[in-house]
Amino acid sequence: MANILQKDKRFFLYQEPPPGYIAGFGRGAVGFTTRLDIGSARNSDIPGFPGRDDKSKATSNTGGEDEDEDESSNKGGDNGKFDEFEGSSTDKLFDSSKGYDQEDKDADAIWDAIDSKMDSRRKKKREANEQLKLEKQRESRPKIQQQLQDLKKDLSTISEDQWASLPDAGDLSRRNQRKKYDIYTPVPDSVLERAKSENETYSIIQTNAAAAAPSSSTAGIGLSGIDNSSGTSTTDLTQVGSARKTVLDLKLHQVSDNVSGKTCVDPKGYLTDLRSKRIASDAEVGDIKKARLLFKSATTSNPKHSPSWIAAAKLEVLAGKIVDARKIIAQACKECPTSEEVWIENANLQTPDNAKIVLAQAVRVIPHSVKIWLYAANLEKQLKMKKRVLRRALEFIPTSVKLWKEAIELEEPEDARILLGRAVECVPDNIDLWLALANLETYEKAREVLNKARQALPSSSEIWISAAQLEESQGKNDNVNKIIKKAIKSLCSGVMNVMNRDKWIAEAEKSEKNQYYVTCQAIIYETIGMGIEDDDRKRIWVIDAEECLSRGSIKTANAIYAHILSVFPTKKSVWLKVAQLEKQHGTKETLDQTLEKATQKCPQYENLWLMYAKEKWISGDVAKAREILAQAFKFNPGSENIWVAAVKIESEMNELRAARNLLKKAREIAGTERIWMKSALLERELGGDQKLEMSIIEQGLQKYPNSFKLWLMKAQLEERQSIALINNNNSNNNNNINNNQQNNNQQISTTSIEKIRQTYKNATVKCPNNGSVWIEASRFEKRNNNFNRARALLEQAKLKNPTDDDIYLEFVRFEDSLGNRKQATTILALGIQASPKSGKLWAELIAMEPRHSQRNKCVDALNRCNNDPYVFTQVSKIFWMDGKFDKAKQWYQRVTTTFPEYGDGWAYYYAFILKFEPENKDQILKKCVEAEPNLGEHWIKVAKQVGNSRLKTDQILKQVSFNLSKSLLQQQQQQQQNNNNQQQLQQQQQQNNNNNQQQQQNNNNNQQQQQNNNQQQQQTNLQPEIIKK
Repeated sequence: MANILQKDKRFFLYQEPPPGYIAGFGRGAVGFTTRLDIGSARNSDIPGFPGRDDKSKATSNTGGEDEDEDESSNKGGDNGKFDEFEGSSTDKLFDSSKGYDQEDKDADAIWDAIDSKMDSRRKKKREANEQLKLEKQRESRPKIQQQLQDLKKDLSTISEDQWASLPDAGDLSRRNQRKKYDIYTPVPDSVLERAKSENETYSIIQTNAAAAAPSSSTAGIGLSGIDNSSGTSTTDLTQVGSARKTVLDLKLHQVSDNVSGKTCVDPKGYLTDLRSKRIASDAEVGDIKKARLLFKSATTSNPKHSPSWIAAAKLEVLAGKIVDARKIIAQACKECPTSEEVWIENANLQTPDNAKIVLAQAVRVIPHSVKIWLYAANLEKQLKMKKRVLRRALEFIPTSVKLWKEAIELEEPEDARILLGRAVECVPDNIDLWLALANLETYEKAREVLNKARQALPSSSEIWISAAQLEESQGKNDNVNKIIKKAIKSLCSGVMNVMNRDKWIAEAEKSEKNQYYVTCQAIIYETIGMGIEDDDRKRIWVIDAEECLSRGSIKTANAIYAHILSVFPTKKSVWLKVAQLEKQHGTKETLDQTLEKATQKCPQYENLWLMYAKEKWISGDVAKAREILAQAFKFNPGSENIWVAAVKIESEMNELRAARNLLKKAREIAGTERIWMKSALLERELGGDQKLEMSIIEQGLQKYPNSFKLWLMKAQLEERQSIALINNNNSNNNNNINNNQQNNNQQISTTSIEKIRQTYKNATVKCPNNGSVWIEASRFEKRNNNFNRARALLEQAKLKNPTDDDIYLEFVRFEDSLGNRKQATTILALGIQASPKSGKLWAELIAMEPRHSQRNKCVDALNRCNNDPYVFTQVSKIFWMDGKFDKAKQWYQRVTTTFPEYGDGWAYYYAFILKFEPENKDQILKKCVEAEPNLGEHWIKVAKQVGNSRLKTDQILKQVSFNLSKSLLQQQQQQQQNNNNQQQLQQQQQQNNNNNQQQQQNNNNNQQQQQNNNQQQQQTNLQPEIIKK
């Protein structure tokens, strides 16, 4: 079978070669024989050619002789029948003597039958594969006839005019074009003379006739004054200039006053007219010409493309040729009659009356175009005509929502209700129309309308919510919850799940904005828990409430908090958030109700009790505040905050005995460090018994030896006692003071100093890591002029607390106050290196820098401490000093907004407002009172001063701002004085330089004079000798 297949493949071997054929002649193989032409190298698979089979048979018949014998036998075994082309006769595959017998024929028949059987088994599959390949090939590479088949079908719809307007294809190959030559034939002179005499005309404008009829138009004047003597109408160019001059004179006569002869032309309007005329440059003109050619090509090649026509018309409008633009757009309306944009552009280019005519033609061609109808309605000035146009449009397009809305807006409420009834019949799937109809109907009919809308739109949540809002507007709040429940059951079922939790919250916020608060609460109560696990409820609900607050939805957030408290009634954090919300956005009654419920649900949470009592105290109900604190004592007997609050109320009301008794009980029951400190502070504020104050402090130190505040209070008390003793002695001996008494006073003062110094030493031993103790000790030594001891204390404090910026700041100010600016700068650099993000140190560095380099330091400070109140305040001061008040105000606002507890920022801002915007001082004062600041160096200094414990926030603010204004004024005066001194120094230096220059010049003159005198003396001495000679 393989031989047969190979035989079929090499059928050319059985054909007769052409005459004169020589194998290999084309590649130069002529006159030699290769090994392939003879021997066993010939293909043994082809019948009639020698192969290896005969040789193998011959070799097997010899009985296995050696190679030498085989070669010799082969050389002489061909009996002289070897042919150089066909080889030996023994190498043939078939013997020519044997014929083609019956067995060979039967074998061939069997193999043919097998081949046909195998071929028939695969025939269908092979034909199917071939057909599939052919189809794919035709699809990938279709014929041109198939590609143009759809276009040929569309040719049947082309009219004769359209067919005639098709451009000719033309011969672009230029293959059949012949070179044409222009042939010029001379014309006889007689023909030229006759043409000249026939075409000669005289165009004369009669001025008198024009003056007699000044109201006629320019075109009429020109036509009436032209005398065409011949049949050919030509223009004499030589007379054009005079004609234009005449026409201009006529125009001037038309605008002139017949009485006075003065012109009526408005010169301003004329100049404005000239300015409005736009003169195009040569480049623009060239671009317009190119664009005109491109658009002309586009409209010619594809006349059905409407944007090309519109662009061509706009181009002509840009070029100032409105007439050409109208012609182009009119042609576009003929070529593209179904394009809305073309008709609208045509109307835009026409006058209002002509635009109406154009739109009338448009609606005849495109009666279902909403844009054209709306444009036609907008062209009408009268309301009646607009209504007529819109109603006519609705006859053609009854399903257009835009047309219905435009028509309804023009009608009165009663007529609008009728139109809406018809609109919902024509467009039942529009929610806005249903809701508008329900708003115009009465309560009963509105319910019927909403029921019909719900049946027409079962998946719309707006209809359900509108029904709930309708019930709320009628005061039927119970029906609101029922409707919302039905809505959730209908919209969130398995078949129709169109609303999720976030969408319901958004609908609640919309109801709140529309002031339907009951509907908002009902939606939140029914949907806030959808799809949330029990463990995540509180966390997710709190996040939802905060997001609603950020969007300004106060009632929605309040409803979410109320639902949280209904599920988690003992959550203190939630009650605190609700109380803060009511305090900011609620009323006084709602806040009291919320705090009362909170204290009942969370009686162990002292902050709620304190907030409740504070609100009552601020409102002036002191008795209620005392009652609240008394109830708080029952549930929180050991709370120091409640004890301190009760003492504060009593002290503010001047009930000093009650305050002392409360503190005495507090020391016995609670006995915390803060209670002991508050007891000592109360005695200090009263200023009565200093022994009792010292006794309380010493008892507190015995219980809390590491309390730095008690140590500082003890040292300050001892210092006050020492000063009071010295003042008493000076007052008693004011008239007669002897030396012995002075020595005694000095001895008492020295003894007190040593005692106070020992107290500070004990404080530093007990509290070595607190910077305030070291700072107060150094200040005490500085007040007593012991500068070396103060410096040593600060050095020791720096070693104990290497990263405390307060110690570095105090050290810098100490050195600077003594005039050691260089040493202060070195210490400040070390402090910034130890605490690179300390805003206090950076602010001090900016303040110590010269004026010209402060801005650079501000930039460095903001890069290191981008969110620090001290740096922000210092930057604001720099802008204030530089006179950039807007920027200073912005930075002060940034300080007070970002750090509302920073009192110094409020004080600087208030001082700034007092100076530049005094009308806004009350607003700043109010904001500061709401913020309740308690931080800041200057703020604490005033608030903690003896006798200022009863000052309120606004009073502290005014006092601190006054102090800061005074210091700023002193700084400005000092800076001005420094500038003046510097200028005086420069002037003095300049004067000295001038004096030195004058002195040097005088010296030079004296030297020159001396030289001249010497020369004259020499000449005088030499003259007698010359005479003698």
